Amino acid sequence: MRLVDLTRTLDSRDIERLPDVVKPMSSVLVPEVEYYAPDGRGAEAMCFIFGCERHHLPGGEGWGEERISMNSHIGTHVDAPLHYGSTCEGAPARTIEQIGLEELFCDGLVLDLRAHAKPGEGITVAALDAALAENGGTITPGCAVMLRTGQEKYDVNELAWYAYPGMTREGTLHLAAQGAKILGTDAPGWDRPFLVMRQAFHATGDSKQIWDGHFAGREREVFIVQQLTNLASLPPNGFKVGFFPIKLAHCSAAPARVVAFLP
Repeated sequence: MRLVDLTRTLDSRDIERLPDVVKPMSSVLVPEVEYYAPDGRGAEAMCFIFGCERHHLPGGEGWGEERISMNSHIGTHVDAPLHYGSTCEGAPARTIEQIGLEELFCDGLVLDLRAHAKPGEGITVAALDAALAENGGTITPGCAVMLRTGQEKYDVNELAWYAYPGMTREGTLHLAAQGAKILGTDAPGWDRPFLVMRQAFHATGDSKQIWDGHFAGREREVFIVQQLTNLASLPPNGFKVGFFPIKLAHCSAAPARVVAFLP
């Protein structure tokens, strides 16, 4: 068995690389980290706790420690139904710690949408069906469908990464109706980019243009996963994938380590 990591690395130094226009949303991209190095503040912390001096520590070093502040939706993360609203399928929406591990380890498919979707536009049902036909696999109950939109070409410092193809209500419900439970993407977000949805709303006055891909999860329970990476390393189907979020009580999401298990 071969393991493939599908998780985006979180680096506090990326804040310096973000385009200015996306810095207001930096909390879902970059953690704030206060570093306590063994030869610096880590040693100072130990000396304070133990009432000792640096020469009492091995090589004058203490422990390494980090103090981190981050959004529950940072990086590669799993959305719980609470993210879409307080109810789901007419019942109280589940939080992230209420989702069982057995629901987060399942068969996986990768739909290659690079030839079927355009940056900044909604991914159509026809595009999803075409990519599924090319995949050759079948969506089975409880499986994970991961969308390869081509965003792997870009880094967080490139504006093109934020102009991704996004999902709509129709597309989300189309996959869910076939049995998919986990819906993932290599894009920063699941829906169309915020600016695109905002412009569509103001142009039409139609409130259904607002975050419709996510809001579809109020009608059909799904777990949405964003900011996947390395989908190019996976076969179209025939593998297992595990989505393991941090167990944060009462939360609408949590960062996750996502790993594909290839035979």
